[in-house]
Amino acid sequence: MTGKEGRAGHPDADALQAFVDDKWDREIVPALTEYIAIPAKSPAFDADWVAHGYIDQVVRNAVRWLESQSVRNLTVEILRLPGRTPVIYFEAPATRADNGDAVLMYGHLDKQPEFSGWRTGFGPWTPKYVDGKLYGRGGADDGYAVYASLTTIMALDRLGISRPRCIGLIETCEESGSYDLLPYVDSLRERMGRVALVVCLDSGAGNYDQLWMTTSLRGLVTGTLEVQVLDEGVHSGDSSGVVPSSFRILRQILDRLEDSKTGRVLPQSFHCQIPADRAEQVRAAARILGDEVWRRFPWACGADGGFVLPMVADPEQAMLNRTWRPALSVTGAEGLPPLASAGNVLRPRTAFKLSLRLPPLVDGAAAAGELKSLLEQDAPYHAKVSFRQDPGIASGWNAPQSAPWLAGALETASQQFYGAPCGYIGQGGTIPLMNLLLQGFPKSQFMVCGVLGPQSNAHGPNEFLHVPYAKRLTASVAQAIAALPA
Repeated sequence: MTGKEGRAGHPDADALQAFVDDKWDREIVPALTEYIAIPAKSPAFDADWVAHGYIDQVVRNAVRWLESQSVRNLTVEILRLPGRTPVIYFEAPATRADNGDAVLMYGHLDKQPEFSGWRTGFGPWTPKYVDGKLYGRGGADDGYAVYASLTTIMALDRLGISRPRCIGLIETCEESGSYDLLPYVDSLRERMGRVALVVCLDSGAGNYDQLWMTTSLRGLVTGTLEVQVLDEGVHSGDSSGVVPSSFRILRQILDRLEDSKTGRVLPQSFHCQIPADRAEQVRAAARILGDEVWRRFPWACGADGGFVLPMVADPEQAMLNRTWRPALSVTGAEGLPPLASAGNVLRPRTAFKLSLRLPPLVDGAAAAGELKSLLEQDAPYHAKVSFRQDPGIASGWNAPQSAPWLAGALETASQQFYGAPCGYIGQGGTIPLMNLLLQGFPKSQFMVCGVLGPQSNAHGPNEFLHVPYAKRLTASVAQAIAALPA
């Protein structure tokens, strides 16, 4: 231990960042390069994940790296419950007087599927490191988390900064809704003890110029809406005008849920009152980011030669839409043949995969039940209509107010490692574990953050990890852990 501290008990910022940068350059980037090349898709997208063995492969690789690091009395385990995806659990005992408080660091290793549209020479399982960006599926969302988490512990230990007990929980079912995780959390509650700080590295950033904290997350209900009108396809010239189109019926049903002109989700029960403090944070973030709130997306060229326009251009309203209001997306379809095979046939069925994002304060289970009833009742023409919910229904999350020690540590970290004040922003995505941990550890503080900034494009083509930002974020997490009061 070098004992390089600034003020008493506080890491020297330059020494801390130097250690983190070196660890990233020599070990983490190579480890993530190997990780990206493995198609460890989440169970929802790979029903044969056990037989394929990719999830087990990335878990073993991460554990091998964890066990190779020099952390005194570090314990690392792969936990396996029957029929469930594995979880990595690691624990590093406190290096200061242990009052029972623990820091819980969370991440996941499962990935979204491939998707189309990758640039030539790039691909989901083809890692490329270009101009500080590591391209490929899963590096930023969020395979880096397990490596960055232990690096924060090693950095503090190397600099002689005493710290609390630190535990890591790395799952492999997050992209499927974390439905496998709750049994593990229940089995680990006694071992985890009193969690004083939760660090989640699976979120986003408004830009790459400052530290960003996530203040809220939306909930999620996904499922398949299917409409069937025939047992087999028939000649469209013979049947159209007599047999109703399954696609038209599906459109009618979706009109119950969404205003197709505006995109507004219609049932009021899927909305919530936006807290005043969150509304003020949205206004502050909108002032920082301006039109970049919507300009950051890869807009297509429109009919008049200009770019496609956003649903709303006002930065504040755009941020509220993506964080505190419900929204519907159709993410997949069945029953529609490829264009090259689309003959003059009236199709027997149409199915859409629906993704309904819910505001942070709406109960996911209640919304799922109401959604199913809304879509299935009073089917037009008495068509066969079904909505099959996916497992992993999630409620949203609204962060508790940050304690003065955490707010101060975050501001200090942002100024030291980014040279700018800490920003606060809600995210439109879902991390099911956060609400679970808030219920299980109501007195915990939360540091939810991540590297998914502009153009990083998680889940889509050309996803990348912004390595310089990730390095500074890793150092910032170490700063926050060191600040946890003893």
